[in-house]
Amino acid sequence: MNLTDMRALVRRDLHDEDSENYRWTDDELNRHISHAIRDFSEAIPYEQKTTKTTTSGSREIDVSTVTDRIMVEAVEYPVDDFPKKYQRFSLWGDIITLLGEEIPDGSNAYIYYGKLHTLDVSTSTIPAVHEDLISVGACGYAAVEWSVYAVNRVNVGGMPTPEEFMKWGREKLNHFRRELKRLGRRNRARMRSLYKPYYPPVSKSTDYGP
Repeated sequence: MNLTDMRALVRRDLHDEDSENYRWTDDELNRHISHAIRDFSEAIPYEQKTTKTTTSGSREIDVSTVTDRIMVEAVEYPVDDFPKKYQRFSLWGDIITLLGEEIPDGSNAYIYYGKLHTLDVSTSTIPAVHEDLISVGACGYAAVEWSVYAVNRVNVGGMPTPEEFMKWGREKLNHFRRELKRLGRRNRARMRSLYKPYYPPVSKSTDYGP
């Protein structure tokens, strides 16, 4: 599915398919679709891997050229060993700092990260199974935006129409956000036995004392 297909899907769900009398322009729907994609990307980023060259004797790796980055999942160094060697790290701004015993020697490191999804006129990184969810989010944003715009304007549908759009839009957004929370990366169990987080988990049942 490309952006044109997605926009048509959103119009269908909004019952806005009369090309002679669109309620939303293409640019407006594109903006709402983009908003939904950003929310989706934050919860379910596009998983990527890139190679970065380290600096001999330095624990810092500059990832400023890794564009549209949402998060960094893991750092593999040295690379291509088996089992793989994942390093503890911290991220501040565009600098990854390795915190383990391994000090880079100038060789490559693999950065596993999540980035913004792409949906344009020719390409899409959104899994087909989640395309309807993007439409739900875009419809919600579009309905809420239109209801706010229409509140103080003459409306042939009567006074309840903006309120109905607001209610319908909020219901769509609530469903969209519930699904993002359910599917999101923070709720997904991932195998992390090969590397440990910088901040160890705090027990909720054991008091270790001062």
